[in-house]
Amino acid sequence: AQTAAEAIATLDGVDLVLGNDAKMRLPEFLPGLARGVPVVLCGKSGRDSFTVPFLSQGPPIHRRVNLKLQDGCDAMCSYCYIPFARGRSRSRVFEDVIAEASALRARGAKELVLTGVNIGDYNDEGHGLTNLVDHLSDLTPQPRLRISSIELSNLPETLLERMADPGHGLVPYLHVPLQSGSDAVLNAMRRPYTAEEYAAFMSRAALAVPGIGLSADVMVGFPGETEADFQNTLDLIEQSPLFHLHIFQYSERREVASARLPGKISPEISKVRSDALQHLAAVKKREFQTSQLGCIRLVLFESPRGTFWFGHTDNYLEVLVSSPEPLRNCFAWVRLMKIRDEAVQGELVDFRPVV
Repeated sequence: AQTAAEAIATLDGVDLVLGNDAKMRLPEFLPGLARGVPVVLCGKSGRDSFTVPFLSQGPPIHRRVNLKLQDGCDAMCSYCYIPFARGRSRSRVFEDVIAEASALRARGAKELVLTGVNIGDYNDEGHGLTNLVDHLSDLTPQPRLRISSIELSNLPETLLERMADPGHGLVPYLHVPLQSGSDAVLNAMRRPYTAEEYAAFMSRAALAVPGIGLSADVMVGFPGETEADFQNTLDLIEQSPLFHLHIFQYSERREVASARLPGKISPEISKVRSDALQHLAAVKKREFQTSQLGCIRLVLFESPRGTFWFGHTDNYLEVLVSSPEPLRNCFAWVRLMKIRDEAVQGELVDFRPVV
Protein backbone atom coordinates (compact mmCIF):
# COMPACT_ATOMS: atom_id res chain seq x y z
CA ALA A 1 0.00 0.00 0.00
CA GLN A 2 2.82 2.42 0.76
CA THR A 3 4.99 1.74 -2.29
CA ALA A 4 2.44 0.79 -4.97
CA ALA A 5 -0.60 2.82 -3.95
CA GLU A 6 -1.67 4.02 -7.40
CA ALA A 7 -1.46 0.51 -8.88
CA ILE A 8 -3.51 -0.90 -6.02
CA ALA A 9 -6.15 1.83 -6.44
CA THR A 10 -6.85 0.62 -10.00
CA LEU A 11 -7.80 -2.90 -8.85
CA ASP A 12 -11.46 -3.85 -8.95
CA GLY A 13 -13.23 -3.40 -5.63
CA VAL A 14 -10.62 -1.13 -4.02
CA ASP A 15 -12.18 1.87 -2.27
CA LEU A 16 -9.40 2.93 0.09
CA VAL A 17 -5.60 2.69 0.11
CA LEU A 18 -3.88 3.67 3.35
CA GLY A 19 -0.12 3.95 3.79
CA ASN A 20 1.80 3.39 7.00
CA ASP A 21 0.98 6.72 8.64
CA ALA A 22 -2.75 6.42 7.97
CA LYS A 23 -3.52 2.74 8.38
CA MET A 24 -4.25 2.91 12.12
CA ARG A 25 -6.87 5.61 11.42
CA LEU A 26 -9.03 3.36 9.23
CA PRO A 27 -12.33 4.08 11.05
CA GLU A 28 -12.01 7.81 10.29
CA PHE A 29 -12.24 7.21 6.55
CA LEU A 30 -15.04 4.67 6.34
CA PRO A 31 -18.10 6.98 6.56
CA GLY A 32 -17.01 9.15 3.63
CA LEU A 33 -16.20 6.42 1.14
CA ALA A 34 -17.86 6.66 -2.26
CA ARG A 35 -17.75 3.36 -4.11
CA GLY A 36 -15.90 3.62 -7.39
CA VAL A 37 -13.83 6.63 -6.31
CA PRO A 38 -10.78 5.23 -4.50
CA VAL A 39 -9.27 7.35 -1.73
CA VAL A 40 -5.47 7.16 -1.61
CA LEU A 41 -3.58 8.40 1.46
CA CYS A 42 0.04 7.28 1.22
CA GLY A 43 2.24 10.27 1.94
CA LYS A 44 5.85 9.84 2.96
CA SER A 45 6.56 9.47 6.65
CA GLY A 46 8.42 12.27 8.39
CA ARG A 47 11.00 12.10 11.15
CA ASP A 48 8.82 13.44 13.98
CA SER A 49 7.79 11.36 16.97
CA PHE A 50 4.36 9.78 16.58
CA THR A 51 1.46 8.49 18.62
CA VAL A 52 -0.57 5.30 18.16
CA PRO A 53 -4.36 5.04 18.73
CA PHE A 54 -5.21 2.57 21.50
CA LEU A 55 -8.08 1.64 23.81
CA SER A 56 -7.58 3.08 27.29
CA GLN A 57 -10.30 0.68 28.45
CA GLY A 58 -11.57 -2.54 26.96
CA PRO A 59 -12.22 -6.22 27.50
CA PRO A 60 -9.77 -8.29 29.58
CA ILE A 61 -6.57 -9.42 27.87
CA HIS A 62 -5.39 -12.99 28.41
CA ARG A 63 -2.28 -13.12 26.20
CA ARG A 64 1.06 -11.53 25.44
CA VAL A 65 0.64 -8.17 23.69
CA ASN A 66 2.87 -6.25 21.29
CA LEU A 67 3.72 -2.68 22.29
CA LYS A 68 4.99 -0.56 19.40
CA LEU A 69 7.87 1.79 20.24
CA GLN A 70 9.36 2.80 16.91
CA ASP A 71 8.99 2.66 13.14
CA GLY A 72 11.20 2.99 10.07
CA CYS A 73 14.95 2.51 9.66
CA ASP A 74 17.97 4.54 8.58
CA ALA A 75 20.36 1.63 8.10
CA MET A 76 19.82 1.02 4.34
CA CYS A 77 21.10 -2.56 4.32
CA SER A 78 21.63 -3.48 0.68
CA TYR A 79 18.96 -6.24 0.61
CA CYS A 80 16.27 -4.46 2.62
CA TYR A 81 13.05 -2.93 1.33
CA ILE A 82 11.95 -1.53 4.71
CA PRO A 83 13.27 2.06 4.22
CA PHE A 84 11.22 2.27 1.02
CA ALA A 85 8.05 0.95 2.63
CA ARG A 86 8.33 2.21 6.22
CA GLY A 87 10.37 5.39 5.88
CA ARG A 88 13.11 6.77 8.07
CA SER A 89 13.57 5.95 11.74
CA ARG A 90 11.20 7.68 14.14
CA SER A 91 10.13 7.07 17.73
CA ARG A 92 6.77 6.92 19.45
CA VAL A 93 6.05 9.68 21.96
CA PHE A 94 7.34 8.53 25.36
CA GLU A 95 4.15 9.41 27.28
CA ASP A 96 2.06 7.63 24.65
CA VAL A 97 4.05 4.40 25.13
CA ILE A 98 3.68 4.57 28.91
CA ALA A 99 -0.04 5.33 28.66
CA GLU A 100 -0.77 2.34 26.42
CA ALA A 101 1.42 0.05 28.52
CA SER A 102 -0.48 1.10 31.65
CA ALA A 103 -3.81 0.48 29.94
CA LEU A 104 -2.74 -2.95 28.66
CA ARG A 105 -1.46 -3.95 32.08
CA ALA A 106 -4.68 -2.78 33.74
CA ARG A 107 -6.66 -4.94 31.29
CA GLY A 108 -4.70 -8.03 32.29
CA ALA A 109 -1.77 -8.24 29.86
CA LYS A 110 1.12 -9.70 31.85
CA GLU A 111 3.80 -9.66 29.15
CA LEU A 112 4.49 -6.74 26.81
CA VAL A 113 6.59 -7.47 23.72
CA LEU A 114 8.44 -4.32 22.71
CA THR A 115 8.32 -3.99 18.93
CA GLY A 116 9.48 -1.73 16.13
CA VAL A 117 11.52 -1.87 12.95
CA ASN A 118 14.77 -0.83 14.67
CA ILE A 119 13.92 -0.28 18.33
CA GLY A 120 17.51 0.33 19.41
CA ASP A 121 17.07 3.71 17.69
CA TYR A 122 14.34 4.70 20.16
CA ASN A 123 14.77 8.24 21.43
CA ASP A 124 12.01 10.69 22.29
CA GLU A 125 12.84 13.95 24.06
CA GLY A 126 15.96 12.42 25.59
CA HIS A 127 14.29 9.17 26.62
CA GLY A 128 16.37 6.34 25.15
CA LEU A 129 15.48 2.66 25.08
CA THR A 130 17.01 1.80 28.48
CA ASN A 131 15.24 4.71 30.13
CA LEU A 132 11.94 3.68 28.55
CA VAL A 133 12.38 0.07 29.66
CA ASP A 134 13.07 1.25 33.22
CA HIS A 135 9.87 3.31 33.28
CA LEU A 136 7.85 0.39 31.91
CA SER A 137 9.32 -1.89 34.57
CA ASP A 138 8.18 0.57 37.26
CA LEU A 139 4.51 0.22 36.30
CA THR A 140 2.23 -1.30 38.93
CA PRO A 141 1.61 -4.19 38.66
CA GLN A 142 4.97 -4.77 37.01
CA PRO A 143 4.68 -6.26 33.51
CA ARG A 144 7.05 -8.81 32.06
CA LEU A 145 8.93 -7.04 29.25
CA ARG A 146 10.40 -8.78 26.21
CA ILE A 147 12.40 -7.19 23.39
CA SER A 148 11.19 -8.62 20.10
CA SER A 149 14.32 -7.92 18.02
CA ILE A 150 17.18 -5.45 18.22
CA GLU A 151 20.20 -4.69 16.04
CA LEU A 152 23.71 -5.16 17.40
CA SER A 153 24.75 -1.74 16.10
CA ASN A 154 22.45 0.14 18.49
CA LEU A 155 21.96 -2.36 21.31
CA PRO A 156 22.69 -0.63 24.66
CA GLU A 157 24.55 -3.12 26.84
CA THR A 158 22.86 -1.51 29.84
CA LEU A 159 19.97 -3.82 28.88
CA LEU A 160 22.09 -6.77 30.03
CA GLU A 161 22.30 -5.21 33.49
CA ARG A 162 18.50 -4.99 33.60
CA MET A 163 18.12 -8.61 32.47
CA ALA A 164 20.48 -9.75 35.21
CA ASP A 165 18.45 -7.90 37.86
CA PRO A 166 15.70 -10.24 39.19
CA GLY A 167 13.69 -7.20 40.31
CA HIS A 168 13.51 -5.72 36.82
CA GLY A 169 10.71 -6.54 34.40
CA LEU A 170 13.00 -7.09 31.40
CA VAL A 171 13.39 -10.82 30.74
CA PRO A 172 16.73 -12.51 29.88
CA TYR A 173 16.17 -12.89 26.16
CA LEU A 174 17.56 -11.16 23.06
CA HIS A 175 16.91 -11.67 19.37
CA VAL A 176 19.85 -10.06 17.54
CA PRO A 177 19.94 -10.44 13.73
CA LEU A 178 23.19 -11.98 12.47
CA GLN A 179 22.44 -12.54 8.75
CA SER A 180 25.92 -13.96 7.99
CA GLY A 181 29.07 -15.11 9.73
CA SER A 182 31.22 -13.93 6.81
CA ASP A 183 32.74 -10.45 6.87
CA ALA A 184 32.71 -10.34 3.08
CA VAL A 185 28.98 -11.02 2.97
CA LEU A 186 28.25 -8.64 5.86
CA ASN A 187 30.13 -5.92 4.02
CA ALA A 188 28.14 -6.57 0.83
CA MET A 189 24.96 -6.46 2.90
CA ARG A 190 26.09 -3.12 4.39
CA ARG A 191 25.76 -4.52 7.90
CA PRO A 192 27.64 -2.28 10.39
CA TYR A 193 29.53 -4.96 12.35
CA THR A 194 31.95 -7.80 11.81
CA ALA A 195 31.44 -11.48 12.55
CA GLU A 196 33.98 -11.19 15.36
CA GLU A 197 32.10 -8.28 16.96
CA TYR A 198 28.85 -10.23 16.83
CA ALA A 199 30.40 -13.36 18.36
CA ALA A 200 32.07 -11.29 21.08
CA PHE A 201 28.77 -9.69 22.09
CA MET A 202 27.05 -13.07 22.29
CA SER A 203 29.79 -14.30 24.62
CA ARG A 204 29.51 -11.18 26.82
CA ALA A 205 25.74 -11.55 27.03
CA ALA A 206 25.96 -15.20 28.07
CA LEU A 207 28.46 -14.32 30.82
CA ALA A 208 26.56 -11.25 32.04
CA VAL A 209 23.15 -12.93 32.18
CA PRO A 210 23.30 -16.63 33.14
CA GLY A 211 20.68 -18.64 31.27
CA ILE A 212 19.92 -15.88 28.78
CA GLY A 213 18.06 -17.01 25.65
CA LEU A 214 19.73 -15.78 22.47
CA SER A 215 18.33 -16.04 18.95
CA ALA A 216 19.12 -14.59 15.54
CA ASP A 217 18.02 -14.06 11.94
CA VAL A 218 20.29 -15.71 9.38
CA MET A 219 20.14 -15.32 5.60
CA VAL A 220 21.49 -17.77 3.05
CA GLY A 221 22.03 -17.37 -0.67
CA PHE A 222 23.00 -13.69 -0.65
CA PRO A 223 24.67 -12.73 -3.97
CA GLY A 224 28.31 -13.72 -3.93
CA GLU A 225 28.04 -16.01 -0.88
CA THR A 226 30.64 -18.75 -1.39
CA GLU A 227 30.81 -22.14 0.28
CA ALA A 228 33.57 -20.72 2.50
CA ASP A 229 31.35 -17.79 3.47
CA PHE A 230 28.54 -20.14 4.38
CA GLN A 231 30.91 -22.36 6.37
CA ASN A 232 31.96 -19.28 8.36
CA THR A 233 28.29 -18.76 9.23
CA LEU A 234 27.93 -22.36 10.37
CA ASP A 235 31.11 -22.13 12.44
CA LEU A 236 30.09 -18.90 14.17
CA ILE A 237 26.68 -20.26 15.12
CA GLU A 238 28.04 -23.61 16.26
CA GLN A 239 30.55 -21.90 18.59
CA SER A 240 28.06 -19.32 19.89
CA PRO A 241 25.45 -19.51 22.70
CA LEU A 242 22.63 -18.95 20.17
CA PHE A 243 19.79 -21.42 20.67
CA HIS A 244 17.18 -20.40 18.09
CA LEU A 245 17.44 -19.26 14.46
CA HIS A 246 15.05 -17.60 12.02
CA ILE A 247 16.41 -18.77 8.67
CA PHE A 248 15.67 -16.97 5.40
CA GLN A 249 16.64 -17.63 1.82
CA TYR A 250 17.63 -14.42 0.04
CA SER A 251 14.82 -12.99 -2.10
CA GLU A 252 15.26 -10.02 -4.37
CA ARG A 253 13.39 -6.80 -5.05
CA ARG A 254 14.53 -4.77 -8.00
CA GLU A 255 14.59 -1.48 -6.04
CA VAL A 256 17.27 -2.55 -3.54
CA ALA A 257 21.04 -2.28 -3.99
CA SER A 258 21.71 -6.02 -3.74
CA ALA A 259 19.68 -6.56 -6.93
CA ARG A 260 22.62 -5.08 -8.84
CA LEU A 261 25.24 -7.39 -7.29
CA PRO A 262 26.83 -10.20 -9.32
CA GLY A 263 27.12 -13.80 -8.19
CA LYS A 264 23.46 -14.74 -7.84
CA ILE A 265 22.97 -18.02 -5.94
CA SER A 266 20.65 -20.65 -7.39
CA PRO A 267 17.50 -21.61 -5.45
CA GLU A 268 18.83 -25.18 -5.24
CA ILE A 269 22.04 -24.11 -3.48
CA SER A 270 20.11 -21.77 -1.18
CA LYS A 271 17.83 -24.66 -0.23
CA VAL A 272 20.78 -26.92 0.60
CA ARG A 273 22.30 -24.20 2.80
CA SER A 274 18.99 -23.49 4.47
CA ASP A 275 18.55 -27.18 5.27
CA ALA A 276 22.04 -27.33 6.78
CA LEU A 277 21.23 -24.36 8.99
CA GLN A 278 17.92 -25.91 10.02
CA HIS A 279 19.79 -29.01 11.15
CA LEU A 280 22.30 -26.94 13.14
CA ALA A 281 19.46 -24.90 14.65
CA ALA A 282 17.83 -28.10 15.92
CA VAL A 283 21.13 -29.17 17.51
CA LYS A 284 21.60 -25.77 19.18
CA LYS A 285 18.05 -25.76 20.51
CA ARG A 286 18.46 -29.22 21.99
CA GLU A 287 21.75 -28.19 23.63
CA PHE A 288 20.11 -25.17 25.27
CA GLN A 289 17.09 -27.16 26.38
CA THR A 290 19.37 -29.78 27.93
CA SER A 291 21.39 -27.10 29.74
CA GLN A 292 18.20 -25.84 31.41
CA LEU A 293 16.94 -29.21 32.68
CA GLY A 294 16.68 -29.18 36.46
CA CYS A 295 16.35 -25.39 36.58
CA ILE A 296 13.32 -23.66 38.05
CA ARG A 297 12.09 -20.84 35.82
CA LEU A 298 9.07 -18.57 35.76
CA VAL A 299 6.62 -19.49 32.98
CA LEU A 300 3.74 -17.45 31.61
CA PHE A 301 1.16 -19.94 30.32
CA GLU A 302 -0.71 -19.19 27.14
CA SER A 303 -2.98 -22.00 25.95
CA PRO A 304 -3.88 -25.68 26.29
CA ARG A 305 -1.98 -28.08 24.05
CA GLY A 306 -3.42 -31.56 24.12
CA THR A 307 -3.45 -32.67 27.74
CA PHE A 308 -0.87 -30.04 28.73
CA TRP A 309 -0.72 -26.30 29.29
CA PHE A 310 1.75 -24.48 27.06
CA GLY A 311 3.79 -21.38 27.85
CA HIS A 312 7.20 -19.70 27.66
CA THR A 313 9.91 -19.27 30.25
CA ASP A 314 11.47 -15.85 30.75
CA ASN A 315 14.35 -16.97 28.48
CA TYR A 316 11.86 -18.11 25.83
CA LEU A 317 11.88 -21.86 26.12
CA GLU A 318 8.61 -23.55 25.21
CA VAL A 319 7.23 -25.43 28.22
CA LEU A 320 4.49 -28.01 28.78
CA VAL A 321 3.02 -28.92 32.18
CA SER A 322 0.10 -30.95 33.46
CA SER A 323 -2.28 -29.05 35.71
CA PRO A 324 -5.73 -29.81 37.14
CA GLU A 325 -6.47 -26.08 37.03
CA PRO A 326 -6.58 -23.80 33.94
CA LEU A 327 -3.37 -21.80 33.56
CA ARG A 328 -4.16 -19.36 30.76
CA ASN A 329 -2.32 -16.05 31.36
CA CYS A 330 -0.99 -17.32 34.71
CA PHE A 331 2.57 -17.16 35.99
CA ALA A 332 3.96 -20.27 37.65
CA TRP A 333 7.37 -21.46 38.80
CA VAL A 334 8.23 -24.63 36.91
CA ARG A 335 11.03 -27.16 37.30
CA LEU A 336 12.19 -28.18 33.82
CA MET A 337 12.32 -31.97 33.71
CA LYS A 338 12.71 -33.46 30.23
CA ILE A 339 12.57 -32.68 26.54
CA ARG A 340 9.27 -33.58 24.94
CA ASP A 341 8.94 -33.13 21.18
CA GLU A 342 10.01 -29.53 20.48
CA ALA A 343 9.30 -28.30 24.01
CA VAL A 344 10.44 -28.97 27.59
CA GLN A 345 8.10 -30.75 29.95
CA GLY A 346 8.12 -29.48 33.50
CA GLU A 347 6.36 -29.77 36.82
CA LEU A 348 4.70 -26.99 38.76
CA VAL A 349 6.67 -25.84 41.80
CA ASP A 350 4.69 -22.80 42.92
CA PHE A 351 2.29 -20.23 41.58
CA ARG A 352 3.13 -16.58 41.43
CA PRO A 353 0.21 -14.42 42.62
CA VAL A 354 -1.87 -13.42 39.59
CA VAL A 355 -2.82 -9.72 39.50
